[in-house]
Amino acid sequence: MKPALEHATEHSRGWETHTVTNQPPPLADTNLYAADLPLRQAVERNALGWAEQRLNDYGMLAGGPLAIAGELANRYQPEFRSHDRYGHRVDQVDFHSSYHTLMDSAVRHQLHSLTWVDDNPGAQRVRSLLMYLHNQADAGTMCPVTMTHASIPVLLGQGDVGEPFARRVLSSEYDPAFRPWWEKRGLTVGMGMTEKQGGSDVRSNATLAVPGDNGWYSLTGHKWFFSAPMSDLFLVLAQAPEGLSCFLLPRWRRDGTLNAIRIQRLKHKLGNHSNASSEVEFQDAEAALIGAPGRGIPTIIDMVAQTRLDCMIGSASLMRQAASQALHHARHRSAFGKPLIEQPLMENVLADLALESEASLLMMLRVAEAMEQANESDSEAALARIGTAIGKFWICKRAPGMINEAQECLGGAGYVEESVLPRLYREAPVNSIWEGSGNVQCLDVLRSLERQPETLDVLRQELGRAAGMNADYDLWLQRIGGRLARPEDLQYRARAVVEELAVGLQAAQFLRSGLETEAELFCRSRLVDRQLCYGALPNTRNLRRLLDRASLQTSLGGS
Repeated sequence: MKPALEHATEHSRGWETHTVTNQPPPLADTNLYAADLPLRQAVERNALGWAEQRLNDYGMLAGGPLAIAGELANRYQPEFRSHDRYGHRVDQVDFHSSYHTLMDSAVRHQLHSLTWVDDNPGAQRVRSLLMYLHNQADAGTMCPVTMTHASIPVLLGQGDVGEPFARRVLSSEYDPAFRPWWEKRGLTVGMGMTEKQGGSDVRSNATLAVPGDNGWYSLTGHKWFFSAPMSDLFLVLAQAPEGLSCFLLPRWRRDGTLNAIRIQRLKHKLGNHSNASSEVEFQDAEAALIGAPGRGIPTIIDMVAQTRLDCMIGSASLMRQAASQALHHARHRSAFGKPLIEQPLMENVLADLALESEASLLMMLRVAEAMEQANESDSEAALARIGTAIGKFWICKRAPGMINEAQECLGGAGYVEESVLPRLYREAPVNSIWEGSGNVQCLDVLRSLERQPETLDVLRQELGRAAGMNADYDLWLQRIGGRLARPEDLQYRARAVVEELAVGLQAAQFLRSGLETEAELFCRSRLVDRQLCYGALPNTRNLRRLLDRASLQTSLGGS
């Protein structure tokens, strides 16, 4: 008789049903900057070489340890504690340590402040590209970083009221401790604008602000969406005696006691799981007036432009990560006798995804450039105003469908949670809703064209810079001119017009960038053929070049 152990071993061999083959290697430890040829070429074209090492270093983080932290921060979601163990009201939100790892990295590398503290030309574009890399690891931490970044010019412009806060907000130290702001090394900023009865119509806000001493007020009311509730400061809108006004609301009162910001619950969201969003009530909460009384919306309007740009960046980065995942899978997975990427129809789909991703990158960089130059150029200021609304509408609208197409390239493997694609897909819709949904963006475009007629001239000038470079583009230029000249039902047609402008601006960026293959494919597929699905590019031998450019180029440590 055979020993029991030997018999069991022979028996177990019979249960070996298969050997794992035809699966892609893990996409891990990838330098997201060094691996991204379109991104590196965009840095060169924009003369941002001074930031090359900075971007390379962050690319290593985003494709390595931050990618791991992003997965954990979304798996272990924030938890709300209303009271401590002794019964004291604390209104705290507890985060997994990986969330703090992500926030520390973002603040340490000045994703919240680089625009305002670096004198190098192109600082806003570099900061945008750092966000582009960070968001591929985790998009939830974009929320507090974005709001902190957008708040800095407002705080700096408030003299004695804002300056003490601004110094700590500009700090490159992340301090998550729950204590008064004057005891902390660095501060983050959140926002609370919308209420139950109004949503985007913030003029209907009902929160009341009663004047107190030395520019401080007492706020009573609620906020329906109160983002990043563990921030140290919040910019909120409330009704003062003079009308809707903007206020700076600290977590702690001047006397060192906890301010009366009562968190009612955390929102149970579709995605954006690493970030906490909440509903709150104010019960005589202490807040300082920011800007002139009754001028709340003009006070925050520049902040909105900055946060809308970050929505564009967020969607563009999700699309890049989705395209990278699909290209990696298709290079290593075979079907019907050859790699997926060599199958003609799959090649077409992947090339179209790569094209969409790069179009979003080019457009976000052009808007960031306009915002950079807005103080020195009236035309760039006008382009920044309308470009943020056009870009946010279109790039954020394209992201969910594009990411779903990338999921389809992986088949069932792209639908299970072990893949990053379900998280990207859940994340995508928030950017089209945050800071004004699609209709709000389109109406803002119309308002800019109606109230500032010079904006249309600036838009025509920007589009005209690419005239004569492509026959399809030139025909489109003639067509869009006619559509803009029909004001009688422009609001009804607003979405169609803004879509046309967005795609035209993307085409112009391809043409002006000297990317002839990409420009030709983009103009033909988006301006002429206008197919409704990805993978309908014209039959050309140039698709292989596009795929080679878009595919990941190197692994962690490359430069």
